[in-house]
Order: sequence, then C-alpha cells, then structure tokens
Amino acid sequence: MASPDTASSPYLVLARKYRPVSFSTLIGQDAMVQTLGNAFKQNRIHHAFMLTGVRGVGKTTTARILARAFNYEDASGKHPTLDLDVEGEHCRAIIEGRHIDVIEMDAASNTGIDNIREIIDSVKYGPVSAPYKVYIIDEVHMLSTQAFNGLLKTLEEPPPYVKFIFATTEIRKVPVTILSRCQRFDLRRITPETMTAYLENILDQENIAFEAEAIAMIVRAGEGSARDNLSLLDQAISHGNGHVSAATVKAMLGLGDRARTIDLFEHLMSGQVDKALNLMRELYDAGADPQTMIADLADFTHLVTRIKVVPAAADDVSLTPDERARGAELAIKLPMRALTRCWQILFKGYDEVSRAGNGLQAAEMVLVRLAYAADLPSPDELLAKLASQPAPANPMPPQTFNRPDGGGHQAIRVEAPRAQQTVPQSQPRPRPTAGPRNYAELIALANDKRDIIVKIALESDMRPVAFSEGRIEVALSDGADPGIIATLSARLQQWTGQRWLVTVSNKAPAGSTLRQIKEQRQKAATDEAHDDPLVQAIIETFPGAKVVNVRVREDALTPEFDAATEAPPEPEDDEL
Repeated sequence: MASPDTASSPYLVLARKYRPVSFSTLIGQDAMVQTLGNAFKQNRIHHAFMLTGVRGVGKTTTARILARAFNYEDASGKHPTLDLDVEGEHCRAIIEGRHIDVIEMDAASNTGIDNIREIIDSVKYGPVSAPYKVYIIDEVHMLSTQAFNGLLKTLEEPPPYVKFIFATTEIRKVPVTILSRCQRFDLRRITPETMTAYLENILDQENIAFEAEAIAMIVRAGEGSARDNLSLLDQAISHGNGHVSAATVKAMLGLGDRARTIDLFEHLMSGQVDKALNLMRELYDAGADPQTMIADLADFTHLVTRIKVVPAAADDVSLTPDERARGAELAIKLPMRALTRCWQILFKGYDEVSRAGNGLQAAEMVLVRLAYAADLPSPDELLAKLASQPAPANPMPPQTFNRPDGGGHQAIRVEAPRAQQTVPQSQPRPRPTAGPRNYAELIALANDKRDIIVKIALESDMRPVAFSEGRIEVALSDGADPGIIATLSARLQQWTGQRWLVTVSNKAPAGSTLRQIKEQRQKAATDEAHDDPLVQAIIETFPGAKVVNVRVREDALTPEFDAATEAPPEPEDDEL
C-alpha cells in the first residue's frame, strides 16, 4: 500500500507504474530480446527497426528501451548494450521521455510531408549529448504516401549517428519500400501463463488480495495485451475496494457466472429448452447482457471442441475449475457434429442479437433453435431408423417408362444400410469404323468431334425417320434452320471419308426430339422420386427439405431413336 508521505501524490496507473524500463523486465518477447542481444554482441546493429503487433504488447516500450540501449553511457565510456540493470548517464531522461536526442513522433497526428521534412532537416545535425540520435515514430502506418516517399532516401542511407524505430499495429498498410529498409520484429501476444504470473506478481507487490478465478477472467478479457490486462486489473482493484474477487470481476466485465453458463449449455445440448430459457432469464435479471451470454456459450462451445480434439487444452491456466473439469466431461459425451452445429447456430445468432431491437427475445429464439437442433438425428441415424421400419401395406407403385428392353430407370440414389437392387452399368457403345449405324451413334460421333452446333441440332431440331449406311432421312422441328442439313452432310463426309445423303422427310415430324424426351423423363423421374416412400419419409422428417436433382441413365433415352433404321419397324415398336 502507499506510504503516508506519498498518499497525497497523484495516482500513477499500473500500466505506467510497472512499465518495463529494460529488457530484463519486458515480458513475453523472448525471441526478439535474444535476436537483439546477439546483434549487440556482434556489433551488427541495424539503423532502422520496425516493431509490429497488436495493441498493448510493448511496441512503444520496446522502442524506448532500444533508444536507451543505443545511447548507454557510463563512467567507462559509450558502449551500446542490452544490460541495462544499472542506469547510464542518459537512461533516466530517455525513460521519462525528455531526452533531446530521442525524438518521439505520433504519426496519427503528424501524417503529412511537412512533418517528415522536419525530420529530414534535423537528421543533418548530430546528437547533442548522446551517442545516437533516435527517432521513434509511433503508428507509422498513418503517414501519407508523400510522407513515406519523402522518408525513403533518408531511411536507406542515414548518417551513422541516426537510428529509426517505427511502431505499428497495421503492418500491411506500411509500404513494402519502407519495410525492405527496416529490420522487422513481430511482438507476440503474451501467453496466459506469463500474463497470469505477471499480474499476480504485481498484486503481491501492491499487497492486494486476489482470487485465482478473477485473475483468469482478466487474462482472458485482456487477450494477450499487457496494457489491457493492467488497465482491467486497475479497474478491478477499484471495483472491489482493494480486493480482486471473481464476483466483482464478473460484475465489472458484465459476465455471467461461468458455472451457470455451463449449466445453460448442458440444458441446450440435452434439449431441455424450458430450463434453458428460465436460466437465461435469471442471468438477464442478474445483469448479464444477452449478447454476452450468446458469446459465452460460443466461447464454451469452442473450448469443448478444442478439448475434444486436443485434450491437453484443458490444462490452460486461464480456465476456471468448472471449465476445466466439466468441459473435459462434455467433450467425451458430445459428438463432433453436435458441437459444430451448436457453433454455427450461436455464431449466426450473435449477429442476430446485435441487430435485434429486443436483445433478450432474439437470444431466447437462438436458444430455442439450438435446443431443438440438438435433438435432431444425424443423416446416418435417420436413414438407419427409416430402413428398420416396415414398408407400408399398399405402397404407391412407382411410375415407369416403357422401353424396348422392358427396363426402367433409376429415380434417386440414397445411401442407406439396406439391400438395394444393383443396376448394371451401361456399356459404352462400340464405335463403327465406317460411320454411325444409328441416330444415337451419330450424336455420339458429333460429341466426340466436339462439334457443338451439329450436336445441339441433332438433339433439339431433328427427329430421325430412316437411317441406313450413307443415307439419313430426318424430320425438322418448327423453327429449325434448314441449312443444318447441308452442314450435317458435309460433316459426315469429313468424319467418315464417304458421302452421306441427308434428306428432309415430307411427312410432319412425329414424336419428340431427344431434348424434349430428356426434359419429359427428367420431370417424370422427379415426380417418381417424390412418390418414393423413403423420400416422403425424409421430407416429412426434415420440414423444408426437397428433391434437388434426379439423375436419369443416358442409355434410357436413346433406344427409340436407335429403332429409326431402313428396316420396317416391328409391331411392338408402335408404342414408342
């Protein structure tokens, strides 16, 4: 606690009071400290540095420590070093931000070329007292394009007594020409273990009692930022009147009780929507925000999923005892499909609650949706259940189409654990050496030759009347281009090496074109699929479900065209 003689002095927030002043007190950036230490030992110190990272990880602090390391001078003389435990001649002024040779500039409020010209002009003059003149430019990505361009030449070839240190949270907005002239360091988020030990150490120095669960909540909310964590800790100390407890931190952050959030999650996963709604109402009356409750549920869903995939995730020090124990238990019980479905519903529901006029109502509707979705069986379970049910006494006979070989076609294919009739695969038609022997082979030949115009005309504009070697008689549909006849004759001579006589029948075209037959049979196949008992059961089980596509075997479409030859048709073919 503060001593009596300092009680009247202005309060210094924890983020400033415990701001690192040397690399030995900088936390969470061991890789960068090691790299800089090796560079200083080998006297390979770069003239420009780019520090990037999220807010509060120590970019500006690192810049000031670097400025102190460059300008370290003691009784033995000037020698840059990272060993800053003993203050040098210039250290105190640099720490307090008042050294004349260490110039700090905020690029957010000094974005123009005129501000950069001041730096360029001052670079010509050497340092006043320190070994190096250090320019620290914070939020450098805010500089204008002209300002960046004006800095390029000086940044590439500065005087030997000048060092540049840039800091930014938006590294992608910094031009590549600037990045290529700097030594870049990515400052990482501070891990929960390191941050927890850091906050507990500060509380011990301040003689303030705390609860481990409260520290875990602060660390989670701080998201790896030292400044954010210290600010939250400062707020928690004031909120709890000198004692950091889990209850005060929950109230301060607007968090629901984590144990009750897990209870809510369990009610939803078991489909107990009434208990879930009552518990949400209780949390709301206690002061929890509806959107925060949805976010807490999504956070816990993510935790359970992580534990299911990586069991070691339950050892995270930022987790509460309830999260650690009950999360691992739920990870064993719940299947992955239920967790991913829960995450999708909560993720979408969070946005719905944020846009709703009444957040509580929107949140309750999200819970209702989630509770009912939790009871839905998986597709495999549903098909197994439907397959185990007895078939209806008088099933509706499927609609079939007459074919010369008496066969039908496959309406829909459903992967189910029951015996299904195996439909033999159609064999590819043999290609003649001299030319096509029927209309179907003629279409196949046009397809092989990649002649789209002829292929479309054969399928959509023509109907075969007679077909023999070297001679084809067709009927044209209304609106067809008569010139396609000459085109077809020329293509056949080119493809087969012999002359083909293609004539137009004087009779009115009978029947339908191949394209029309495809469309008719596709529609009939879809209707037949709708009438299938298994499909009807699936549609009834999943409201809103519909048959999207039904595949018809290609060999079911062309037999009647194959019959159009020079030989007289058989009597039974009149049905076609």
